Amino acid sequence: MINPRERILELERAIGQAVLGQADVVRQVLLGLLANGHLLLEGLPGLAKTRTVKALSRCLEARMSRIQFTPDLLPSDITGAEILQQVDGQNQIRFQAGPLFGNLILADEINRAPAKVQAALLEAMEERQVTVAGVSHGMPELFMVLATQNPIEQEGTYPLPEAQMDRFLMKVLLDYPHAPDETRMLRLLRLEERAAPTDSAEGGDRLAQAVIFNARQEIGALHVSEAVDRYLVDLVNATRRPANHDADLARWIQVGASPRGGIALDRVARAHAWLAGNDFVSPDDVRAVVHPVLRHRLMLSYDAVADGVSTDQVLDRLLDKVAIPA
Repeated sequence: MINPRERILELERAIGQAVLGQADVVRQVLLGLLANGHLLLEGLPGLAKTRTVKALSRCLEARMSRIQFTPDLLPSDITGAEILQQVDGQNQIRFQAGPLFGNLILADEINRAPAKVQAALLEAMEERQVTVAGVSHGMPELFMVLATQNPIEQEGTYPLPEAQMDRFLMKVLLDYPHAPDETRMLRLLRLEERAAPTDSAEGGDRLAQAVIFNARQEIGALHVSEAVDRYLVDLVNATRRPANHDADLARWIQVGASPRGGIALDRVARAHAWLAGNDFVSPDDVRAVVHPVLRHRLMLSYDAVADGVSTDQVLDRLLDKVAIPA
């Protein structure tokens, strides 16, 4: 019998065949799935953000809902609303669920909608429920928001509120693929264009949700030593008190990571160790996931912006300055 880890690695290979040149992105999406968190995928238009989410939904036994975020979107358009229905000749008010009630929620171009729509996602992302007219409606057991956005500098976008940013487990950055991968991409798309509609159907082997839940149980059982716990907490605390470690860090960081950032770092580090085939978490697992977990939780100062320092460069310096416990 194939164990959950081998099935997850097969899933990674299947997605990688559809999304070329983005191996790191595919791995981080799987880490988010295993760690039961939401992801924010950021990159310029055309870098396969939406394609990555669609590839995951095709390979996974799950219902995907796509929400195209626009400036005129209303909160009820995504959460659902109570409507008047006729049942057995009588008028009744019933809740009609919106597209948010799915397994994989593709929130496409999430930063094109105003703040009131972003606020509608807060309860769903954290409490896994939506409250309408005083009644709470729970989300499915497998519930993951995969939001895509273009950089804030692009025209017609709104910066996401800090409270919402903190609810994303990871912020995944997409960059241009290498030339050989882009050549393979062109050939793949030509094959897809020539394929008959039935060839691209969702049939075939799709990973059952039970495999994901079993994997999460195994990840929860991984051993984490006190030394790794100290290292993890030291990293998060260094973002709040950077002056204790480095003068440049003190100039660059205005607001550090919240306790939710430490919890996310622990969950993703355990998923990373499990996917690597280890039954314990090492400092290397923590260091491997620091950037996607913490990059959206730091608020940089005007000095950092003036110096042209990115959040990832700040995290690089942080990893250099915070000692690994013996």
